[in-house]
Amino acid sequence: MLESPVMTTCWSRRGFLTVGTGTAVALSLPASSRATAVDEFAPLRAKWRTLILGEGFSPTAEPFRSRLAQLGTTARRFQSTMAPASGSLWPDLVYADPDPDTDQESAGYSANMNTSYNRLNTLAQAYCQQGTGLTGDTGLRDTILTGLDHLHDDVYNDAQTFYGNWYNWQIGAPQSLLDICVLMYEELSAAQLTGYLTAVDHFVPDSAVADYSGNSTGANRVDLCRVLAVRGAVGVNAAKIALARDALSPVLPYVTSGDGLYTDGSFIQHTTVPYTGTYGAVLLRGLGMLFALLTASSWEITDANRQIVFDAVEHAWAPFLYNGLVMDCVSGRAISRGLSATGTIQQDDHLRGHPVLAAIVLLGQGASATENARWRALVKGWLQRDYYSPPMDDRLISLPGLALLKAVLDDTSVTAIAEPTGHRLFTSMARATHRRPGWAASLSMADRRITYYETGAGENLHGWHTGAGMLYWWGDTFANGQYSDAFWPTVDPYRLPGITASRKVLADAAGGDWGASVPDVDWVGGATDGQRAAIGQQLKGLQSTLTAKKAWFCLDDAVVCLGAGISCSDGTAVESTVENRNLGPTGDAPFTVDGTAKPAIYPWSETLTGAGWAHIGGHGGYVFPGGASVQALRDARDGTWSSINKGGSTAVVNRKYLTMYIDHGTDPVNAVYAYVLLPGASAAQTAARAADTTWLTVLANTDGQQGISVPTLGFTGVNFWSGGTTGALVANGPCCVTITERNDGTAVICVSDPTRLQTSLTLTWNRPVSAVTSQPPTVTSATTGSSLQLAFGDLSTTAGVTQKITVTLG
Repeated sequence: MLESPVMTTCWSRRGFLTVGTGTAVALSLPASSRATAVDEFAPLRAKWRTLILGEGFSPTAEPFRSRLAQLGTTARRFQSTMAPASGSLWPDLVYADPDPDTDQESAGYSANMNTSYNRLNTLAQAYCQQGTGLTGDTGLRDTILTGLDHLHDDVYNDAQTFYGNWYNWQIGAPQSLLDICVLMYEELSAAQLTGYLTAVDHFVPDSAVADYSGNSTGANRVDLCRVLAVRGAVGVNAAKIALARDALSPVLPYVTSGDGLYTDGSFIQHTTVPYTGTYGAVLLRGLGMLFALLTASSWEITDANRQIVFDAVEHAWAPFLYNGLVMDCVSGRAISRGLSATGTIQQDDHLRGHPVLAAIVLLGQGASATENARWRALVKGWLQRDYYSPPMDDRLISLPGLALLKAVLDDTSVTAIAEPTGHRLFTSMARATHRRPGWAASLSMADRRITYYETGAGENLHGWHTGAGMLYWWGDTFANGQYSDAFWPTVDPYRLPGITASRKVLADAAGGDWGASVPDVDWVGGATDGQRAAIGQQLKGLQSTLTAKKAWFCLDDAVVCLGAGISCSDGTAVESTVENRNLGPTGDAPFTVDGTAKPAIYPWSETLTGAGWAHIGGHGGYVFPGGASVQALRDARDGTWSSINKGGSTAVVNRKYLTMYIDHGTDPVNAVYAYVLLPGASAAQTAARAADTTWLTVLANTDGQQGISVPTLGFTGVNFWSGGTTGALVANGPCCVTITERNDGTAVICVSDPTRLQTSLTLTWNRPVSAVTSQPPTVTSATTGSSLQLAFGDLSTTAGVTQKITVTLG
């Protein structure tokens, strides 16, 4: 019995060449004028065909059998509904704009043009892939060719002026068109190819990559280079491919402002938006595809800065990947893409994460053997642990991506690596991740370089407060769907977990599109030794008079959260949200406060006066040092995706929430809060922590300083918003400090300048120190003895990065 065919290439109407095992192999491309220099260009087209169709999988084995059948079903639907007419190819995708410009309405029309090409691409893949029921179907072939000619004659040609969203004309449509040209290459005449390529050249001229600025940076530049490279391969144009290769070079180095990768692992797109999870994923996948396409060719990418991209896999992407998901704090406006207007699932944090894993596997093929082996082990762990949204059941990931991931899962030589642990501060994008055995958390802030949130194209209309100190967290085997399960359309956007916000009503998309609004603050950042951290945010509310100082101390099994100087004159209430847990459609998680079970009915609310601790069953615990007055409620909230994304579904969804918040009242002055988050803790563990009043000492919680000490950990952390004294530490200016005293008689001192403004700093620790054993160049002098005095030179050029000093205690 022959083995099942393994998918590698496109079917041709000229027939198939079948060899011993039943593997399908494409016939050689026909000799023609457009196939000159075939030794260079035909192999590139073959490589690209493999990259967009996938390889190494059996079309009769699951999950590929079902996916290919699904592709065939979708293609039949598109084929049966295609109806070429002036201004449209499908009746539901009218692209003729009666009043063309660049407003939101016109963007909808240009998106329809783009989607029309995407549908033709789906048809072409169904034609080329085995197992679709349409493989090599002449009727489908004719439908594709008719559609291509119609779009070319009617809208995408060299006489057309673009309208709507530039992306649709320069990236979206040409990428799909060129993919189709590769897949249908033998079916297209020279005249057709010439016309299509002329249109691409019109909308994506060489000048599109002449300057590294505007829309031609970061992930967008990689996408443009993909267009140029594939256009060159299809059109047998060496100059286009060389331009694509060379135009990638500005993407690779580290940047210090604007779009791109930063030395601290940050990734920015749209100038002010942390975007590791979406645009960053596009960049990673695009580079992986282009590296693979051009390797061993005359245009191989040999820029030494390729290594920066390889290093970024673990430095920039891995910290935001957890059990297969990519954290929402680095996904920008994409968090609002849940269900489309037609009810189609678009994405969530897991569905965004799976393509990132596939991109890492693809990129690994061009990395060192050591890097490739480690990345495959990391990816295997993420795949195996994704219990909430198993990647092999992902109906949205591309077939090539699915094949890459399945190959890793099936590779018995690869042993999965556990989730990496440790703390990472991304000061260049005001983000942090804290990963411990059993759980992970991330923090989202904003400063004068990083926007409050991103809206645009009618998306993420209520993301206003996501940068106001939102604290996300997940358990290793629980709560992995916390933000995946209809969280964004149903959560109260004024009560996101961890934030402090005014209840002042904000308009949809308040603050402007594309990350336009940034707070006029400098002190945002922290200090870390790689395991623990102190983090602070000088908060100014979006379109609000609210000001506050927020601090987080990230420890072994807890995050200590402090707030001070909370003042506002909006004439509305101000709240600090301790937690707003999505309990799903049923919401039956028990809630216990100081040992008393609270009602599990909806709606329910209560003022918890003098609360010492609280616990949400199956999630974690919360301790309120010294007791606190906390508002608690169970709330069944309705919402629609269309309320936060104009392209979203209008269907009403309902999720049940358990919320705890501190009500600071209307127009508070210097209000405060303090609580401890214990992810994954049991009720007994939470009660024990609350009873141990010596575990945590709050050294300060004022507008000038916020600090804590945890003696059992030897940990002290202080945010000096201005110079002053806190505990045994004295600073003469703004800074962040952590100290960990070790059992071996040494200590690690971490200092940073989150403001990026300090040209000098003196820090005194009133603790006997006998020697300084290591110090960075920023330390200009160190005096030991009964106390330690550290003098720092210019810290304004350190980008808020932690300066680490080790000492021997006296």
